[in-house]
Amino acid sequence: MDSIRFFDIVFALFGMIILSPLFILIALCIKCTSKGSIFFKQRRVGKNNIDFKLYKFRTMYVQAETKGQLTVGGRDNRITTVGYYLRKFKLDELPQLVNVLLGQMSLVGPRPEVRKYVNYYTNEQLQVLNVLPGITDYASIAFRNENELLAKAENPEEFYIQHIMPQKIELNRKFIEQRTLKNYFSILFATILTSVKGK
Repeated sequence: MDSIRFFDIVFALFGMIILSPLFILIALCIKCTSKGSIFFKQRRVGKNNIDFKLYKFRTMYVQAETKGQLTVGGRDNRITTVGYYLRKFKLDELPQLVNVLLGQMSLVGPRPEVRKYVNYYTNEQLQVLNVLPGITDYASIAFRNENELLAKAENPEEFYIQHIMPQKIELNRKFIEQRTLKNYFSILFATILTSVKGK
């Protein structure tokens, strides 16, 4: 077991124990304000190009994903009121601590994409699949305002594929090339700081 995996397990277990009251509160808020399940499960592409089931707190209305996989603008009408705040402070990502414990994800690593967008990767870009995907990374911090950027685009999906996705992959490759404990902790700290600020 390498040192990053060790800290993944320790922090994920600690996080689930400490945040369990928050998990219960969020679950109640979701269940009492909109129809549907508490959790949202989506198939993503993980290490070695293998699909896995990613967990999130549900932030959208039931079957909203059938209208597109990208969320556009801060107030996408498919997002519930509770979901808006969960996304704003990145609380919807917390159930992925389960994915970390299962060995499907790391706390820090390239954000896993859906298969539809991975199919656009070049052979060189596919190298980001050589490591475990993560809950956060450089790209998650740099593109916190991704929804707003997409809202300004004439064709959001085309803009994502041609402009945002390549930049994200380059940032992912930067982490992979410098996958050290120092960078691991600096990304975690930066993520917590930006989540608390909500921007």
